[in-house]
Amino acid sequence: MKSMTCNQLGGACDEVFSAETFDEMAELSKAHAMEMMQQQDEAHLAAMNEMQELMKSPEEMMSWFEARKQQFADLAED
Repeated sequence: MKSMTCNQLGGACDEVFSAETFDEMAELSKAHAMEMMQQQDEAHLAAMNEMQELMKSPEEMMSWFEARKQQFADLAED
């Protein structure tokens, strides 16, 4: 099990997610982001706008994604 924060995953807070795989981690982050969007949390909405800008460039998005994936891989087990 490894842990990362919302901030580490491109979000806007220090909520901690724990998962066995990066794919699981990404799903937890996505669910949290959706919840924050529904609550109209301004910090998370701003972070999501930044992510949408990043998505306009597939190369930049892939680079960002691979960096997060590597960061997860480099983490020590909890």
